[in-house]
Amino acid sequence: MLEQYKKESQKPVKKRKLIIFVSDKFGNYKTAWKKLFYRITKMNFGVPIACKKFGVKHNNNAVERHNRELSRRFDALNVFQTHEGAQATSTLCKVLHNYVNPHSMLHGRTPAQCAELALPLGTNRLLDLIQIAKNAEMTIS
Repeated sequence: MLEQYKKESQKPVKKRKLIIFVSDKFGNYKTAWKKLFYRITKMNFGVPIACKKFGVKHNNNAVERHNRELSRRFDALNVFQTHEGAQATSTLCKVLHNYVNPHSMLHGRTPAQCAELALPLGTNRLLDLIQIAKNAEMTIS
């Protein structure tokens, strides 16, 4: 976020393309955003989740589902002992989402496959990723 802000801060205010946070109208999100990010990002409050059934254009169900899934995973792992542990778990979740788990919205493909990120992954994608990481680690050390 800071890198994006630094690049865009040289432009006139109206032409800046800052990172935009989108949330429903839950007040705590606005409070947290004001406390942490209001100087370097923008906020779009979207619509309440219940309004989707009335044909309102934007809805945050996907974001809420993602946050609920992360919260469930973190609760199952108890409390992180270190910042590095939390960061490693978050990275693992991203790798699983992008390279291992196929998505129905992408017709059974992973986001990495749709983005044409060529990795030699077979049917056991997770094992293949572990082997690639192991080989990369061996070449670095």
